[in-house]
Order: sequence, then C-alpha cells, then structure tokens
Amino acid sequence: MWKNHPRALPFLFFSEMWERFGYYLMIGIFTLYLKDVKTGYGMTEAESADLYGTFIALVFFTPFLGGLIADRYLGYRKSIVIGGLMMGTGYCLMAVHDITMLYVSMTLVIAGNGFFKPNISTLLGNVYSTPAHREQKDEGYNIFYMGINIGAFICNFFGAALYVMMGWSYAFIAAGIGMFIGVVVFLTGTGHYAAFDVKKGVQPTDMPFTRIILLILLPSVIAGAAGWILPGLLWNSTLFGSPSTDAFIFACLPVIYFYTSLYAKAPKEEKRPILALLAIFAVVILFWAVFKQNGSALNTWADRYTNREVKGPPEKVFKALRFSQQIVYTKDSVPLYDEQFRLQKAGNEIIRTYDYPSYFKNVNPERLPLPGSSINVWATNLSQSINPGWVIIFTPLILAFFTWLRKKNKEPSTATKITWGLFISALSALVMVGAVYASSNGTGKASVWWLIASYGVITVGELFLSPMGLSIVSKLSPSRITALMMGGWFLSTSIGNKLSGVLATMWDDYDHKANYFWLNFALLIAAAAACFAMLRWLNRILREKGIT
Repeated sequence: MWKNHPRALPFLFFSEMWERFGYYLMIGIFTLYLKDVKTGYGMTEAESADLYGTFIALVFFTPFLGGLIADRYLGYRKSIVIGGLMMGTGYCLMAVHDITMLYVSMTLVIAGNGFFKPNISTLLGNVYSTPAHREQKDEGYNIFYMGINIGAFICNFFGAALYVMMGWSYAFIAAGIGMFIGVVVFLTGTGHYAAFDVKKGVQPTDMPFTRIILLILLPSVIAGAAGWILPGLLWNSTLFGSPSTDAFIFACLPVIYFYTSLYAKAPKEEKRPILALLAIFAVVILFWAVFKQNGSALNTWADRYTNREVKGPPEKVFKALRFSQQIVYTKDSVPLYDEQFRLQKAGNEIIRTYDYPSYFKNVNPERLPLPGSSINVWATNLSQSINPGWVIIFTPLILAFFTWLRKKNKEPSTATKITWGLFISALSALVMVGAVYASSNGTGKASVWWLIASYGVITVGELFLSPMGLSIVSKLSPSRITALMMGGWFLSTSIGNKLSGVLATMWDDYDHKANYFWLNFALLIAAAAACFAMLRWLNRILREKGIT
C-alpha cells in the first residue's frame, strides 16, 4: 500500500488512525452515555441529540481558527501536537461523572480538534506537492482516509468490552490513551515531514489576526450569545428548535462573512477557485447532516429497533470477549417509555413503572423468552463499526477502480466524484425506509442487515466525497491560505454536523419513522441536483488550474 508513496504517509496514516480511535470510541458511546438512566445523565432523545449535534458541530467549527493559527504562527507540526494532547486530556476527563466536568472535557476536545484536524490534512497535502507525487494526491488521501476508518472500526470493540465489564469511565480513558499514542507516532515521524511544515506567515492582502478577533471571532461570540438569549426574550420561544441551535447559527454568520470576504478581496486569479470551493462547502453541508446521524438517530435505531440478540456459537464468542450484555426477562422498576420509545419525564425527573426491560417492548411475542430467563444482546455501540468496516473493504476496491479508469484516461474529475458521492449517499436513506416497513414501523425488531446495507451504500458515497473534498481543497486553495480553506471544509462539516443534531431531535416527532428517512433522502437528492447543475463550471475551473 505504501509503495511509491512518500515515506511520511505511514506516520501520518497511523497518527490519524490512533486519533480517530480515540474520537470514535468516545462518539460511539456518547449519546448512549447521555441517555443511560442508571449511570449516565438520563437525557431524552431530543436532549441527547441536541447536545451531541452541538458538540460535533463545534468539534469541526474550531479548525477554522486552528488552521489560521497554524498557517501564520505555530506551523503544522506544533499545532498537531498541541491539539492531540488537549483531546487526549479531554477524553480522560469525561471519565469523571459530573456535568460541569463533562462540559470542560468537551471544550478541550473541541479546541484540540481545531488544532489537530485541519493541519494534519494540510501537512499530508504538502507532502504530495512535489512533482514526483503530485499525481498521487487523490490516492494518498484515500489511503489516509482508510487509516481514519481502521481506527474508527477497532475502537468500538474496545469501547464495548470496557463499558460492559467496567463502566463508561474506563471506555473514555481508553479513548484518551489512543489519542496519546497518536501523538507519539506523529513525533516519531517528524523527520519525514519537517521540510513540508512551512508557515505561510501574514501576506500583505491578509486580514491581521487582531482584526480577525475584533471583526470575526468576537462578533461570533456576541452573535452566539444573542442567539441563545434574544429569541426567548422577544418571542418566548426558539427560532430553530433549541437555544444551542439558535446560538450556533448566529455564531456562524460572522465566520461565513469572513470566508465571503476572502473571495471578495482575493486577487483576480484566485477568485474563481475560491468561489468554487465555497460552492462545494455549501453543498456538502447536507451530506454531513445525514451522514453524522450515525451517532444519534442510527444509534437509536440500532439500540431500540434492531434485533441485537446473539445465540449459539456467536453468543459464546461475544460473551467471552465481553461484547454482549445480559438482559433478564423479568419485571422490575424500570424507566417508563411510550410505544415509540420516548422516555417519559415529569420536569427533570424520570417517571418509572413496574414492567419488563424496554428492549422487549417490540420483540415479537413468539420470540419472547420465558419469564425469569435471560438473553444476550450485542453492545449497541458495535453498530458504529459497520461504516468504518465497509470503508476498509471498499477503499482498495474504489482505488483500484479509479486507477483502472486513470490508465484508460477516463477517470472522473474530483468534482465529479463528489457529485456522484452525494447521489449514492441518498440511496442509503431508501434502505432505511425499507427497514421501517420491514419492522412494521418498529413494532417488531428489524434485522441488523438493514443497518449493514444502509451503511454499505452511504460508505460508497462517502468514499467518493469525503477524501475527495480534502483533495480538492488542497488542489484549488491559494497556497497562502491552504490551511484556512481546509478550515472552511471543516466549517461546512461543522454546520452539517449541527444540522444532523437538529434532524435527530425531530426523531420523536415522527410517529412513522419512514417519513424521517424520506426527509434524509430528499435533502441528499437536493444536494446532488445542485452539484450536478454546477458540475461543468467546477470542471472548467479545475481544467483552468491544470488539475483534475
């Protein structure tokens, strides 16, 4: 896999793999932890989805600032190390069950990712900027992306075993250890990319950092505070569903203005490439809005609507590896859920009832165990490994496919790959529509194969889109603002992530879950249509730059 690629690639690959090990271990159990009524925070679906959406939105919002600081002052290597250490510390602090400490740890992860994420991607692009490797850039990003998903695949097995055996705290600590290993790997390979860690400095046409703070960051904070407070004061309600969503949207406005001003003030030769990137950023927001529901709505589908029981030889394996939990079919004092699995609360107090565990609410009567007996079910967070598992399987196949097309001079442009990625991703929502009807709208448990199929389809779309997004930013960005534009890619991811949380808060509002997935389908089809409409223009700009 590494043959003919720069020697820096394996070190960046494994650094990112371990960083993603920590992040996805944490994110795979995050909403489950928030909703746990025994040792978590007993949040409802809407409450957990809102916090989850805000968290992952801010995680991808800060690369805007991290990229800017790395470009001008710290450089990429120093920023990556600082970010990794902050994230590792944040994961470990999540082990402390205290709401204040939870917010402190989330803040560390949010800030740390801002330093780490855009700059390791930019450093990889710089490594491939030499004539010897320039044509391999798409392939290099695809290999790098597979490293991300190896970490995301294996982490959930560690997370499941740790929280089944020892509790949530130990799983969070394991995420922190994974992040620290990633920092060590990165430092080990310093010699292979030190020459590519070149600070751009402040150019004459750049906005000074103090001006950015005064005109962009400070207004973002003020706008966010206004978004949190004013709708409640003026209309006694929220504009977009929750105070955190209002605050996030208001806070985004000054940053969107900043990127618009980059285009307005850019030299003539840079305007069209910057505008093309801004257009792509806008369209892919809807991809992330659907894709990032893996940790919220799809996690809920796996937890409550999917048949997770393991029997026979697999049961023995899962029990031995601590990947399963035992549920006893007996009545006890349990949290009260309605027929749609909506947690019932009186104010902040959880209402309890005398009943069987909630897992059995939608088990077909003929499959119910005898009272007093038990079953074993696989840990819910294992479903989070389906998508990265497909990435590991599909990446070499898609790489081979595009290599074959390249040899025939028929390889589609990066923009074309992104467009088809959106269309293919839309089809994954149709698979989940099928799952809803197959389970009679969740009144019976659905087969896990529906989740596996849906993740398989969206993974193909993801591989057409996500690594290509990183690649096209590296190709089209003016060299003086490469990391800043990479931050723009992550800003679009951030907005999409928040939108995913907004959509997930609506889960309980849809009595028929097929309509929820039809909404996801409509959003992705609309995004694909917009991208197809711009495709000739985007390809023309790529050709003008002498790239594909």
